[in-house]
Amino acid sequence: MSTGTITRLTFQEARQRRLVLAVTLMGAVFLALFALGFYHVHRNARFSMVGQRPEFMNTFLLMGMYVVNFLTAMLTVLASVDCISGEVTSGTIQTIVTKPLHRWQVVVGKWLGLAAMMAIFVIGMTGAMMGIVWAVGHYWAPNTIQGTALIILEGLILLTLSILGGTRLTTLANGVVVFMLFGLAFIAGWIEQIGAVLKSETMVSLGIIISLVIPSEAMWRRAAYLMQPPFLRQLGFGPFASSTAPSVVMVIYAAVYAAVALGAAILIFRRRDL
Repeated sequence: MSTGTITRLTFQEARQRRLVLAVTLMGAVFLALFALGFYHVHRNARFSMVGQRPEFMNTFLLMGMYVVNFLTAMLTVLASVDCISGEVTSGTIQTIVTKPLHRWQVVVGKWLGLAAMMAIFVIGMTGAMMGIVWAVGHYWAPNTIQGTALIILEGLILLTLSILGGTRLTTLANGVVVFMLFGLAFIAGWIEQIGAVLKSETMVSLGIIISLVIPSEAMWRRAAYLMQPPFLRQLGFGPFASSTAPSVVMVIYAAVYAAVALGAAILIFRRRDL
């Protein structure tokens, strides 16, 4: 048995789980409703000013992308929250680690399998979302590849935190902690954006500090910023768009953050008494 085998088995197991199937079904239903709603709204919309049509298209697209972002977080956490802690509780992990297999290979294999599943979900959902908007309104948002990659990076951050928590916490405690961190990151994004509008350095600094603790929401805000045309970036803020964006340095920090968290998970699991 090798890391590749663990990756394949983890991917297959996750794909067959009811929770994963439920989230995937929710995504398919959402796409159908989004397509129906967008078609009727676009057909009845009247644009009297130059710039209103792309603004409408982009806003509607980012609303849909925000739902995709949320579904990605749900899928990632629900699929990974017990991938280690659940097997430790059931005793299954002892069967795996007694084989000629290093513990780091178990952690990395599970991470790769779940990361592949999450990335496929994100690419499929974002591709379908953008395809719907193009088919109905002939609009294509800028920087779609970068935006999709940033949503995947956000999912990788949550995935790694979930696996890290699973090396020490019970499944329930791990799920609560990861979802609380996700909510904290969401609040941090709002604090930073409102602080920028109000020109409050304290609020902006607080939002940045929280984003350093859990940078998941910062990746969505940069994705939303990049997928807006330049003239729309100054029109407002909110969960569906962003008038300011975390820098490239924050993206690099987020990638390093995920790598360090994965390394910590490997180290803790290696030292854990099973």
